[in-house]
Amino acid sequence: MAFEELLERAGGMGLFQVLQVATLLLPTIFTPFHMLLENFSAAIPDHRCWTHMLDNGSETSANLTYEALLAVSIPPGPDQQPHPCRRFRQPQWQLLDPNTTAANWSEAATEPCVDGWVYDHSTFTATVVTKWNLVCDSQGLKPMGQSIYMAGILVGSFIWGLLSYRLGRKPMLSWCCLQVAVAGTGTTFAPNFLIYCGLRFLSAFGLAGIILVLSTLIAEWTTTRRRAVTMMILGCTYSTGQMAVAGLAFILRDWQDLQLATSMPLLAFSLVSWSVRFGASSRRWLPESARWLIITGQPDRALQELKKVARINGHKEARKTLTIEVLMSSMKEEAVSARAHTSVLDLIRMPALRRRICTMLVVNFSVQLSYYGLVLDLQSLGRDIFLLQALFGAVDFLGRATTVLLFRFLGRRMTQAGSLSLAGFCILANALMPQDLQSWRVAFAVLGKGCFGISLTCLTIYRTELFPTPLRMTAEGFLQSVGRLGAMMGPLIRMARQALPLLPPLCYGIIPVASSLVLLLFLPETQDLPLPDTIWDLQGRRSDATGGHRQEAVIMESTWL
Repeated sequence: MAFEELLERAGGMGLFQVLQVATLLLPTIFTPFHMLLENFSAAIPDHRCWTHMLDNGSETSANLTYEALLAVSIPPGPDQQPHPCRRFRQPQWQLLDPNTTAANWSEAATEPCVDGWVYDHSTFTATVVTKWNLVCDSQGLKPMGQSIYMAGILVGSFIWGLLSYRLGRKPMLSWCCLQVAVAGTGTTFAPNFLIYCGLRFLSAFGLAGIILVLSTLIAEWTTTRRRAVTMMILGCTYSTGQMAVAGLAFILRDWQDLQLATSMPLLAFSLVSWSVRFGASSRRWLPESARWLIITGQPDRALQELKKVARINGHKEARKTLTIEVLMSSMKEEAVSARAHTSVLDLIRMPALRRRICTMLVVNFSVQLSYYGLVLDLQSLGRDIFLLQALFGAVDFLGRATTVLLFRFLGRRMTQAGSLSLAGFCILANALMPQDLQSWRVAFAVLGKGCFGISLTCLTIYRTELFPTPLRMTAEGFLQSVGRLGAMMGPLIRMARQALPLLPPLCYGIIPVASSLVLLLFLPETQDLPLPDTIWDLQGRRSDATGGHRQEAVIMESTWL
C-alpha cells in the first residue's frame, strides 16, 4: 500500500498515465479481433452437394430451369430448403410432375456428397469452412478448433502469469504481441486443418499473455482514485474492437485477408516496443512496473522508473523527494515480502487468500463459460452476423462505460454480482422465448451481452484489488486459466443441442446466477482501498479513502476454515 505514496511523489496521475493507456490501446483493440475472428473467418455459408446435372456445364438441359434441375438433384432438407448434406443417386424426374408429393422419394434414393459441395459465396468469398469442407460429417471439426484455441489461452494464462513475475511485465507484452502476429500470419499459409489448429493454438497462447499483462501493467501504475476509470477505458477499447471487427469483416470477405489484417498491427507494435526497449534510455518512456521491481528486489531500477514517470508528469520536485532512502523506508514491508519468496502455494496456504481464490475460481469459470457460449454463436441468432456483432460491441461499450457510475453507487462487489446474475436471467429468458419471436430473443441476447460487458470490466478491476503484488500475476494467470476452461466448455456444451435443445442455454443462464450468490457470500468490498502490496496487508490495516478522510479497512478473513 505504501507504493501509493511513492506514486503520488512522482506526480500521481498525469501525462505518463495518459501516454501509457494510449500506447496500450493498440494491442487492446486488436484482442477481440483474434478472439471473435472465427465468427467470420469460419462462418458456415449455405451449401449443397455437387451434382453432375447442376454443376457440370456439359450436362445441363436447356429445356429445364435451374430450380427444376435442383428439385430433381437435391432432396429437400428439414427446413424445406435444398438438403446441405445429401443428394439423389439418380435424377428424380417424377418430382417435376405437379401432382407429385415429397413422399415420392425415399432416403434410400439419396447418398452423401461424395463429389464435394457447392457453397454460396454471396456473403464470404472464402472461409476456413469452405477451404477444408468443415460441413456435414466434418462439422464437428469447427467447434473442436474453437476448443483448441481456448486451450491455448488456458495454457498461456497460467504460463505467462508465472513468467511475467520472473521476467517482468513489459518484456512479456512485447514477446506475446510478436507471437500472436507471427502465428496469426502463419495460419493463412496452413496446408491443412491440423496445422491451422496448431498455429491458432500458438496465437491463443500469446494472446493470453497480452490480456494478462495489459490490465496488470495499467493497474500497477494507477492510483486508487483513477484505477476504475483507466480500466473502464481499457474495457471500452475492447468493446470498440468488437464493433471494428464487424466492419473489417464486412470489407474483407476472404478469411486469409481478414487474418492478415488482424495480425500485422500487432507485429508492428511488437517491433516498435522492442526497438524502444533496446534504444536510448531517454526514449524508453514506457517503464516497467515499479511495484514489480520493488517486490523482486530491484529498488535501484524502481527508483529510475519512478523518476522517469515524475519527469513525464512534470513533477520537478521528485528529483529531491524521491531517493533510495525514501523508497526503502516506504516499502520496508514489501522488501521483507520479497525476501519471503512467495509461491503459488500461498494462494491456498493462507485462509484469507484461500477464500478469495476459491470464490474467484467459481466466478471466472461461470463468466467465461456463459460469455463465450453467447458470443461465438452469432449465426444462430440471425442471418446478418455483421450487424449482430456491431450491435454486441455497441451494447458492450455502453455497459462498460456505465461501470464507473455503478461503482459509485453499488461498489465492486454488488456491481459484479448484480451484472452477472442479470446476464444469466437474460440468457434464460432468451432460451424460453418462442422461436418465432426472433426480435425478443435478439433483444434479450443483446441485453445479456451488455451485462457481461459490465461484469467483465468489474471483474478485471476487482480481482486485481483482491490479491497482493507478489501473487497478483500468479493469481491472475491461475484465474484466467480456469476461466478459459469454462470458455472451452462453452462450445462443447453447444454440441449437445441436437439431443437436449434446452441444456446449453440453461447451463449458460443458471451457472452465472449461482456464482453471483457465491460471490456475495464470500468476497469483501475493495472499493477505495489501495492495492495490497504484501500478504500481510490482507490481515487488516488502516488506509486512506479517496474521499479525503481516513477509514478502517479491516478485512476479517483469517478465520475462514
